[in-house]
Amino acid sequence: MDEAFEGRVLVIANRLPITIKEVQEGDFEYNISSGGLVSGLRSLAKAVDFKWFGWPGIDIHRNDKDKVRHDLADKFNAYPIFLPEDLAQRHYNGFSNSVLWPLLHRMPEKVGAEESWSKAYQEVNEIFADNIVPYVEDGDIVWVHDYHLLLLPGILRARLGKKKNLRIGFFLHTPFPTDDFFTILPFREEICRSLLLCDVVGFHTQEYARDFLNSASVVLEGVSRSPSDLHWDGRKVIVHGFPIGIEPGDFREKMETDAVKQELDGLKKYFTGQKILLGVDRLDYIKGIPQKLRAFDRFLTEHPEWLGKVVLIQLAIPTRPDVVTYQRLREEVESLVGHVNGKHGTFSHTPIHYLYRSIKPEQLCALYAVSDVCIISSIRDGLNMVSYEYIACQNKETAGTLMMSYYAGAVKTLPSCTVINPWDIPRFANTIRDVLDMPQAERRQRYTENAHVVDTYTSVRWGTSFLNTCYKMELPKQTDGGTPEERNNPDDDRAMMSAHLMQKSRSGEST
Repeated sequence: MDEAFEGRVLVIANRLPITIKEVQEGDFEYNISSGGLVSGLRSLAKAVDFKWFGWPGIDIHRNDKDKVRHDLADKFNAYPIFLPEDLAQRHYNGFSNSVLWPLLHRMPEKVGAEESWSKAYQEVNEIFADNIVPYVEDGDIVWVHDYHLLLLPGILRARLGKKKNLRIGFFLHTPFPTDDFFTILPFREEICRSLLLCDVVGFHTQEYARDFLNSASVVLEGVSRSPSDLHWDGRKVIVHGFPIGIEPGDFREKMETDAVKQELDGLKKYFTGQKILLGVDRLDYIKGIPQKLRAFDRFLTEHPEWLGKVVLIQLAIPTRPDVVTYQRLREEVESLVGHVNGKHGTFSHTPIHYLYRSIKPEQLCALYAVSDVCIISSIRDGLNMVSYEYIACQNKETAGTLMMSYYAGAVKTLPSCTVINPWDIPRFANTIRDVLDMPQAERRQRYTENAHVVDTYTSVRWGTSFLNTCYKMELPKQTDGGTPEERNNPDDDRAMMSAHLMQKSRSGEST
């Protein structure tokens, strides 16, 4: 493509894509963060004029705020929204992650309750609007992300009603619950009204989009719906699935570095003669790590011939360690690891290698590449990008197998994963055996089919599709054939060739 999108895109998320560290008084160090949203938009940002808005992640002293503002705008085109530490925590760890997170994942039994949390949530959404409104110009696309800011689109629409050609889009990076769970949400009517004041509301899968369509029809009066949009208060709102992707070329480039090759050689030598099962999960109750450990325990019990010949490497990335629910989960997981290793281990063999920490990207790529099977056992998951990263680090020769929970969104997008029900421990254990015994020809076929999806539905294509839909204000024509999500994705060739968005030609970014 020869032309770039001529307008501006204001990307708004709870956190800026920059990690800020005070190295000495009044002096700060800035680094690009990791994470799904950052990774998803990093490559697209090379082609589109993004302005980032979000909380900087730390409490900045009043005297240093102007310096941080200047540094972020100058170096990253980013604009910090400062929040008092107590307010930020009540918004993030409180309402967002102790109320919304479990309800969005259909787990009301995990919900906490404190009156100040809901007030903090509303206040933070208002503060975000206070900081964003002065920057919005006619013709902008305002792209709001995720459950931390569900009220923000409605606030912005009310304050920016006189702006010309303003488009507001919202993307949710979690599942959306069915209406029986959604109706439990506090101020659910306000949330629905806010999202219906967007022009485009996007979800990872078409299933989540349908759940929102159903919930909005239940919660608000005067809503009429068609298969892919809502009509309410004289407005048409496009509601659709836009499965996010990764940039597989970035992973393959990293696989060619000396650092990854060195890590890979070390792992191959250490685990010589053993099959490797891999789990890479945040230590979150939605990820189904206890179910995975119980299934592995049962597999070893029922198939003792595999003792000493297979290991499970479980990387558990710390998440919200100050929250009691997560502390209890860590205790449960580490107790299960000890139980399995004590039951099945020997002086020369440890069945489970458990790491409670983050690791370097080079180490992660090497783990992806060396493992024979990657097990994703989520009991509810928006999409799950680990599955895409694993495929990107494999190749036709290794042809690692992907086991995926029925409850992960990516099971709808990756056609040839081996599907498991993490609650059905006996069948889960049997599937581990089946995958370990899978013929190489079948492994290669499954890998090839999954790799095609990963290579086709990249993060650039995801972002381009969403922004094109915002810009054009209508769903592109859907195509026939392909994977289920390909058939539902509004990202057809004509949309991809829009003159208003470009994608720079480079390896790994082709669509």
